[in-house]
Amino acid sequence: MTISARTLEITQAAARAVIEKIGTDLVAIDLSDQLVLSEVFLIATGQNVAQVDSIADEVERQLLAMGEKAARREKGAEWILLDYSDLVVHVQSTDLRKYYMLDRLWNDCPMIELDAVKEAAINGR
Repeated sequence: MTISARTLEITQAAARAVIEKIGTDLVAIDLSDQLVLSEVFLIATGQNVAQVDSIADEVERQLLAMGEKAARREKGAEWILLDYSDLVVHVQSTDLRKYYMLDRLWNDCPMIELDAVKEAAINGR
């Protein structure tokens, strides 16, 4: 199964929102061959609780402007999960990112190249 064009579009938009709020360690994992419910996990790190909140809020704002509303939002002390059905956005603190290691859990899945990450690298962010 392949990722839908719309899911790729909102994944790229969510990545731009993360970069705008100075989120780090941004990765997108293609789960289309693994899961029935989601096609992509977008994982990002915030340096503190306020930044985790800010990143998630910006993702929600930008995707809402595209007509996408999260089906659910879950929040813990140092993490937020935004579920858009085919896209699930995980924003975690540095410590929780190291603890849960979602990247390693899904390391057998292909990664999706994110335009915002490339642009940020070119611009020195």
